[in-house]
Amino acid sequence: MARRLSPYTLALGLYHAYFDWVFARVTPGESMLRSADELRGISSEQGFPFWLAGGNIMRGWCLGVMGQTMDGIALILRGLGTFRATGANVTLPYCLALLADVYGMAAQPREGLNRLAEAAKEIETTHERWAQAEIHRLQGALFLSMDNHIEAEESYRHAIAVAQEQNAKFWELRAALALARLWRDQGKRSEARDLLAPVYGWFTEGFDTPVLQDAKALLDELA
Repeated sequence: MARRLSPYTLALGLYHAYFDWVFARVTPGESMLRSADELRGISSEQGFPFWLAGGNIMRGWCLGVMGQTMDGIALILRGLGTFRATGANVTLPYCLALLADVYGMAAQPREGLNRLAEAAKEIETTHERWAQAEIHRLQGALFLSMDNHIEAEESYRHAIAVAQEQNAKFWELRAALALARLWRDQGKRSEARDLLAPVYGWFTEGFDTPVLQDAKALLDELA
C-alpha cells in the first residue's frame, strides 16, 4: 500500500517495519538489508534526511548482528549525526539503545552502557518512554557480559517494573525471560519458573514469534 501512495509513505513504512523486525529479534538477512538500502536510496533521491538517518541506523544494526560490528557502529554513528542535524529527537532513545546493543556485540560493554545512559537522559528530557523497559533490559545484558550479576539482576528487575507500570506486556516478557535465564543459571529454577510463567500465560497469540518461543522453551526446561 505504501508503494502505491508516495515515496515519503514508503520511507515511513520501511523504517517502521524495521522496528518490528528488531523488536522480534529476527536475525537480519538479505530482506532486511534490502529494506535498509531501499530506504537509504529513496531518502537520498527525495531529500529525506530524517529517513536517510534511519536507513543508516537500520543497516548499521544489521551489520552488527551479522558480525561486522565496527562497520555497523560507524554507520549508526553517522545515522545519529544526520538524525540530530535535522533537529528531530523522536525515537532517539531507542536508536541509542540499538547502538549500545552493537557495542555489546563488539565486546565494548562500557561504551554500550554510556550510550544507554545517554538514552536515559534523553528520555527524561523528552518523556518518550515507550522503550524505557527495553533500555533497562539491554543494560542488564551488558552488565551480565561483564559478569556483574548483581547489577544485571537489578537492571532486569527495573525493566520488569517499568514494563508493568506501562502495561507493556511484550517488554515485560523480554525482561522476565532475561531474569529467568539468569536465575536458572544460578540454580534458582523454581523462582525462574514462577517469574516467567504468569507473564507468558498472559499471551493468547503470537506464539510463532521468537520471544514467545524462547519463553516456552525455557518453561519446558524448568518444568
